[in-house]
Amino acid sequence: MEYIEDLVSIVTPVYRCEKYIRFTIESVINQTYRNWELLLVDDCSDDSSADIIKEYLKTDDRICYICLNQNSGAAIARNTGIKKARGRYIAFLDADY
Repeated sequence: MEYIEDLVSIVTPVYRCEKYIRFTIESVINQTYRNWELLLVDDCSDDSSADIIKEYLKTDDRICYICLNQNSGAAIARNTGIKKARGRYIAFLDADY
């Protein structure tokens, strides 16, 4: 895979974080650095996190939603995000407050 120069890939595992996911996404959107992608990796969350994320997918194409087939834990979610990342740089951001 060829990486995109100066792109920062932000990987966020998502599991039962409906209370904070909006704040997490907004904190990335409001950064002054604009060349990023946000990879939200849903670890089979059983709350409304996915619905909230899907609202943002409609308005910002830098946000990517990845849904795992089974609950596997934060490490697998992060590794999945890394595999899908296109940026030269990787950052981790948890979805809690």
